[in-house]
Amino acid sequence: MIADERTTGGWDVQINISVEDPTDDDGRGSVTVGWFVPKSTEAKVIYESPKRVRTTEQSASHAKSVSRCPAVLNFQSRLFEIKCPVDIAVSFTRHEDGTAELHAAGGPHSSIRRGKLAQLIRMANEAEWRHPDRPILQLALPYIFVADAPVLINQLAPFLYYREDALPGTMFAGRFPIHVWPRPIMWSFEWHDTQKPLVIKRGDPLFYVQFETMPQERPVQLVEAELTTELQEYLDLISGTVDYVSRTFSLMQAAADQRPSQLVVQKRRK
Repeated sequence: MIADERTTGGWDVQINISVEDPTDDDGRGSVTVGWFVPKSTEAKVIYESPKRVRTTEQSASHAKSVSRCPAVLNFQSRLFEIKCPVDIAVSFTRHEDGTAELHAAGGPHSSIRRGKLAQLIRMANEAEWRHPDRPILQLALPYIFVADAPVLINQLAPFLYYREDALPGTMFAGRFPIHVWPRPIMWSFEWHDTQKPLVIKRGDPLFYVQFETMPQERPVQLVEAELTTELQEYLDLISGTVDYVSRTFSLMQAAADQRPSQLVVQKRRK
């Protein structure tokens, strides 16, 4: 069982993820984490492979260099980067009648057509915002991560990437078990300063993913996975549940009970 505690608005909130291991994993050796982008994804080539974050390769000549620090090396050994697939340039408008609207800010110089940008990025319903003056944007991404051993994925802001012009808001972080709940990753952003446009260039780090294994010292091997019939059927089993029920974590044990013993098959290149 993994407990995640939060304190918000004076209330103590505890979220428990309690899922029996549905695999035959013995808890030893490296853990293989698979990732893939579904074949049906439009313009699939724009989504680059996740890359390991390797800032430790910079200036390791000194014996006391940060690049040789065991804590830093261990942390980055399971940290991977997802790059922004398109040029994002959007602005926010609040009309006189109170309605909120997104606008493409790139104009004729934008590398992506306005209609396609609107398909990728959307503004959440105002009732779902945490603050009335801070819109929440969501960028739907097709990346799916899966494992056959107990692994939790952490989605984090790219804190090692220095931007000369800081983003006008903050990214939501998230954490869930990919061995029982593989699903597409969503990039969510809370827009604090709506007077400034949100601009992210294609190829810039969009977010990081970091993997937690059990036991924690197990190394992670990230491979591109094959979308097998078993994996597709399992994805269909859990797909879209958030549209029907709240607190989907409560369904994880039910999903684990129907999970095949193996979902990760490394993709073979021709």
